[in-house]
Amino acid sequence: MLDKFLDYLQFEKRYSPHTITSYKKDLADFSGFFLRTESSENLAEADKKVIRNFIVELSEKGISKRSINRKLSSLRSFYLFLLKIGEVKVSPTESIPSVKFYPERQIPMSKEEMQVLDDVVFNQITDTLEKCIVEVLYQTGIRKSELCGMTFENVNLHQNELKIKGKGNKERIIPISADLSNLLKSYQEIRRPMAEYKSYYFVNKKGKKLTEKFVYVVVNKYLSFITTKEKRSPHILRHSFATHVLDNGAEISKVKKILGHSSLASTQVYTNANIEQLKKVFNQAHPRASKKEEL
Repeated sequence: MLDKFLDYLQFEKRYSPHTITSYKKDLADFSGFFLRTESSENLAEADKKVIRNFIVELSEKGISKRSINRKLSSLRSFYLFLLKIGEVKVSPTESIPSVKFYPERQIPMSKEEMQVLDDVVFNQITDTLEKCIVEVLYQTGIRKSELCGMTFENVNLHQNELKIKGKGNKERIIPISADLSNLLKSYQEIRRPMAEYKSYYFVNKKGKKLTEKFVYVVVNKYLSFITTKEKRSPHILRHSFATHVLDNGAEISKVKKILGHSSLASTQVYTNANIEQLKKVFNQAHPRASKKEEL
């Protein structure tokens, strides 16, 4: 059943390898729990009590609420698939709510910090690949998995565009600056991929496709030069990109498209710290705000 489900995700839903790997791990964790507690490998026999006990055990192990909800989401999808093919008559995840939690607030880099990175740090450390990693993440807001998966054919430096394949294999076009385009041209001059990795745009010094761990280490290193903030991850650069372009008056619907969000609610997370700026933009631009009324 698991293999059928994973094939369904790959060939019908056309999910990315990264997403499928996440599903596979979540379901493997549940399968191990089910075998250990119920002495069965037939996941179609699971009931709501088993799902609840699984959630309790994850919580007792100190697994974050966000991760627990992700595993629960994977189980929901799996059992909906079993319903679809007639393996179960009712999903054991039905009516089981997600674990409530309040997301930790992510504090983006400030514009001043990113300027110091550009003016000072990059002048002292000139590794072209590492600079590309940081600048592409900050200037486009793409995810680290999307950066690692970028292909050479989808980088159009003549048009200053990147074609990014995101979640659900959905593609989007992201414009880039002339400066970033020139930086990428410099990288292409030193790019030496191994034959099996030549389709990937970014490769390490050994010619292999970049790993997400490598990207994280690079970003963390550079951000540690400019900030004492605890969070120094690739996602913080994505957060910083969204925050800064919204600060400068970009339309949230356009930011949504660039980030590859499926719903506006996901993009609105980045507006929480910028509501005063958004009010200002509204009062300056909206036709019904001609009286300059405050929201």
